[in-house]
Amino acid sequence: MRLTLCPLFSGSSGNSIYLSCGNVRLLVDAGMSAARVEAGLREIGVDVRDIDAILVTHEHIDHVRGLGVLCRKYGLPVYANAGTWDGILLRESGIPLRCVRTFDTLEDFYIGGVNVHPFPIPHDAREPVGYSFSCRGLRCAVATDIGHISEAWMDAVTGCQALVLEANHDVDMVNRGPYPAHLKHRILGRNGHLNNEDCARALLRLVKAGTRAVFLSHLSQDNNLPELAYNTVCGALHEAGYDVGTDIRVSVSRRDRVSDMLVLESDDVQAV
Repeated sequence: MRLTLCPLFSGSSGNSIYLSCGNVRLLVDAGMSAARVEAGLREIGVDVRDIDAILVTHEHIDHVRGLGVLCRKYGLPVYANAGTWDGILLRESGIPLRCVRTFDTLEDFYIGGVNVHPFPIPHDAREPVGYSFSCRGLRCAVATDIGHISEAWMDAVTGCQALVLEANHDVDMVNRGPYPAHLKHRILGRNGHLNNEDCARALLRLVKAGTRAVFLSHLSQDNNLPELAYNTVCGALHEAGYDVGTDIRVSVSRRDRVSDMLVLESDDVQAV
């Protein structure tokens, strides 16, 4: 059995992540235009019509931009909790009823043979969630748009072999940058976004519990740099005695194009 994970896009301009296990193919979020999502999937050899479902983390536009068109064009089922649906439907009223699937946060459900566990995250949305996925002993998770480290989401992703984990900003870059005070407060607040240092702190705990690969994701275009996020996280791992590349694979998700595909097979982690 193989589990594959591939961020198609990641950042404030749009987010979408492809995941498959066995014959189940999923998208987490559709935050670029439908055409861009389709093109990203084609690049990794996947036809959008073969997607079994889209799972939405929250209603912000960089996570749902292409949702309406994909639903109307292909009839794809969309899973979200009640709070997120309220937010989506304020902006996008044209989603066919046949596509709507509603779950309760913290209650597991299945899509084919994949167990989906939605868990709450601290973010300034109506009812934001991350997701962990389990399939025949393989586990991965998506945890972005998280304002601070909390035991709730850490518990939910502990034991996952692979993660899409937020490393949104460098605190000094935010403080020195040109953003207005209210926007800086939002980014740095407990319901904003996770900074590089906190991402590293979280990952140090997760590596001990079995995490072997991570995509550093949702990087800010103005308040972070890919090499800064990578060096901050890898520096912390190295200082704690971990060998990056052997003990854990660290990649930075790309903003406007498809990232590498990660393949899990039992305890093996491979890049394709």
